[in-house]
Amino acid sequence: MSSADFPTPAAVSAVQPKYLNTSALLLMALASGLCAGGNYFNQPLLHSIALSLNVSETTAALTVTMAQVSYALGLVLLVPLGDKLERRGLAVTLMLLAATGQFISGFSVSITMLSVGIIMAGLFSVAAQIMVPMAATLSDPARSGRAVGLVMSGLLIGILTARSLAGLLSELGGWTTVYRVAGVIMLLVALTLWRLLPPSRNPAQVSYLQVLRSMTTLIGRYPRLRSRSLMGALTFASVSVLFSTMALLLSGPNHGLSDASIGLVGLVGIAGALMASVAGRLADKGFGVTTSIICLLLLLLAWVCFWLGSTSLMWFLVGMLVIDLALQGLHITNQSVVLQLEPQARSRLNAVYMTSYFIGAASGSALGSLAWRLAGWHAICIVGVVLTLLAGMVFLYDRKLARAELKSAN
Repeated sequence: MSSADFPTPAAVSAVQPKYLNTSALLLMALASGLCAGGNYFNQPLLHSIALSLNVSETTAALTVTMAQVSYALGLVLLVPLGDKLERRGLAVTLMLLAATGQFISGFSVSITMLSVGIIMAGLFSVAAQIMVPMAATLSDPARSGRAVGLVMSGLLIGILTARSLAGLLSELGGWTTVYRVAGVIMLLVALTLWRLLPPSRNPAQVSYLQVLRSMTTLIGRYPRLRSRSLMGALTFASVSVLFSTMALLLSGPNHGLSDASIGLVGLVGIAGALMASVAGRLADKGFGVTTSIICLLLLLLAWVCFWLGSTSLMWFLVGMLVIDLALQGLHITNQSVVLQLEPQARSRLNAVYMTSYFIGAASGSALGSLAWRLAGWHAICIVGVVLTLLAGMVFLYDRKLARAELKSAN
């Protein structure tokens, strides 16, 4: 073999991929948190919005549904574009449009104008879900789980802190303040992302309709996409049962907390959000199965704490910490599996997974409201345990699929 058969050092360096550094990942985490958290600003502000815009609180509460529905539409219609268009430009464009929606909301003089702003912000805030698979693609393959975990930590912390920040800024400058501040910060972060991130495009060029149709193909092709998506839906449904009813318990006679205090209780979950990065590292080291088992057991333990928390705030706070630890650990291990199924289709795979996640959230909220009306807090806990056990059964099925794949590969 001649020396011509070996690549020169220059050629080797030319093909060496340049991976994202921690600074870039942290900026993506901040951007994801801003985008996702913006959909929750209105939840603690409904009374102030109703008074300011001269509408009923029921009408103001419809903006919460608008944010959720528009986000779901964005997951289905916009996130798959990450497999067709240049991802950096797409993420930045969506973030700028989401910032525009925040500004419209922040300068609203009518419920119609506010609705337009919230729908626009919700639809385009799926920029966060473009950045999750982008982080996996542009990171060292051996550390892609850590990269996804870091970005997801930012997204989850954004969601957890959004309500508290909205309430605080509302007291300082009125309910519109949080939207204006968020719009400015999102604008600055989007421009910084454009300067810092490298271009990223899927080498396989396909049409938009092909991208959308291929999502159903992916669901049929990968059994583990179905199993992990169902597992994610069930675990988030279990947690959404809690989130949709916890204010009813904490504001009731057993605890008597104010709205501001209830918002602070939610901040306990920030410590749990940090589990996302740890789970990502464990997935990279091959401990994804162990992490999933531990987190499913933690989810069950959390509901025991909530049962005791019906009369004890301390047990309730312990439950909040444990349930967020479990949720983030399961979420990241699920995504680590899903995003590795077909690297060139990561945006579509993430869209399928996150859409199922959203369906789980909506279903869990509905089940929580029904359980509360029928039998109160202990019924909530029972529903949460049942959903967790179902998730555990799906996990066992997923392990069977993984073993079958390994056997067929050998």
